[in-house]
Amino acid sequence: MWASIRDARSLYQATSLDRRTFLLAGGVSCFGANLASTALGAGSVASDATGSGRRKIAKSAIMIWLSGGASHIDTWDMKPDAPLEYRGEFQPVATSAPGIELCEHLPFLSKQAHHLAVVRSLGDFHRGTGDHHAGYYTNLTGHSPDPTFHRLLNARTPYPTDWPSMASVVAMKRPPHPSLPNAITLPQKEGAPEYTRPGQFAARLGIEYDPLFVDGSRTQPLDFTVPALALQGQTTREQMASRRELLATIDRAQRTAEQSIALTDYQKHQQKAFSLLTSRETKSAFDIAAEPESIRQKYGSSITATSMLMARRLVEAGVPFVTIFWKADKELDTLCKSGGGWDTHGNNFNCLKDRLLPEFDKPFAALLDDLYQRGLLDETLVIVSSEMGRRPKIGDPRSGGVSGAGRDHWTHAMSTLLAGGGIKGGQVYGSTDKLAEYPKDNPVGAEHIARTVFHSLGIDDLSAKDREGRPFHLMEEGRILTELF
Repeated sequence: MWASIRDARSLYQATSLDRRTFLLAGGVSCFGANLASTALGAGSVASDATGSGRRKIAKSAIMIWLSGGASHIDTWDMKPDAPLEYRGEFQPVATSAPGIELCEHLPFLSKQAHHLAVVRSLGDFHRGTGDHHAGYYTNLTGHSPDPTFHRLLNARTPYPTDWPSMASVVAMKRPPHPSLPNAITLPQKEGAPEYTRPGQFAARLGIEYDPLFVDGSRTQPLDFTVPALALQGQTTREQMASRRELLATIDRAQRTAEQSIALTDYQKHQQKAFSLLTSRETKSAFDIAAEPESIRQKYGSSITATSMLMARRLVEAGVPFVTIFWKADKELDTLCKSGGGWDTHGNNFNCLKDRLLPEFDKPFAALLDDLYQRGLLDETLVIVSSEMGRRPKIGDPRSGGVSGAGRDHWTHAMSTLLAGGGIKGGQVYGSTDKLAEYPKDNPVGAEHIARTVFHSLGIDDLSAKDREGRPFHLMEEGRILTELF
């Protein structure tokens, strides 16, 4: 059997698709269904878990992930009355939402705060490791990290037995899109290849529900690359169709091995790869240069800006779940001791003020306003999250202590932003103590956020089957934060 699989893979690679490209086609649901009759739209309703009757459900979700761990105390949970060694040098400012203050270096978002629900009381309740891999896993899946995370830390690779990401759950639960994947991640697979972060995959649901990973570049932010969509060399669609027929002949000869999970997964990806390669509709969805120049200027020109604009295009096209992982900036690696993202072990305030906050602020505010102006915000849940917050007391030993002006990891408290998708804007849920160290009022865990995301998207049935067909429950812990709706 395994020899047959190797033969099939060799023949597939002969069509100018390497194995990495082939696997990147994951997450594309079976095609052919009519979007108008299968996708859940803005007018769809579902039973309300609160017992208050019927509710409107969101059609799509956009998750924006501030990779590295965003500082909650410097952004949306500021403590102006705390001692200087905690509160830092930033000042809070009033926003378009009465009673909600945000950092002074978020001027664009401050004008859109009436769309936001700020959950300030999210913590891991000491279940994590204090490092990135466990933080990714917890906040992307809604599940606690198992003991292997404590033992291996950032050496802990994704396991096929892991809990699936929220994106993959939505991809599995939603009807298949007629021409696009049900879950798309851009502009990178987070942490790949050396430190690929667990929690961003379908895992025990099977790679059929993995997101499609789309690559973006800081140097060429308009050029998104979907490796599985590239016909290399002079290969035509007609030639690909002919090769597909040949592979189908080989597949029929392997029917005795079709019960193998490995072969079944391979065949699903083979189908999806060919479907992507031959779909003009799929390729056009990623043509961000087709957007009017005025819209592109509204978002900005960075890879973060174009990723958010791409996310709007994709949910407008009916993709159920889009994830944006912050693309690392190599210049910030040395400047902030941060790995290029929000992991500001050093120079926290200058890095936030001059680089990170401006790059986030303008396009995120533009996304919220763009969705609202197009009538899409009610049907699109927008989430801003991260793997952790930052230590409220300034000074990280890894960057010279207080003189290094950095903030270390802090998993005990962080914030999540929610907008659209039935969420009532202009509100704050929960609080932290006076130093922003620990949740105080209405503490919540990642499982509460996940259940709330599923609720917004109308996913009340959390039963599933694993790769071997065995039934299991996707999430038994946590509750829906119905107060937000």
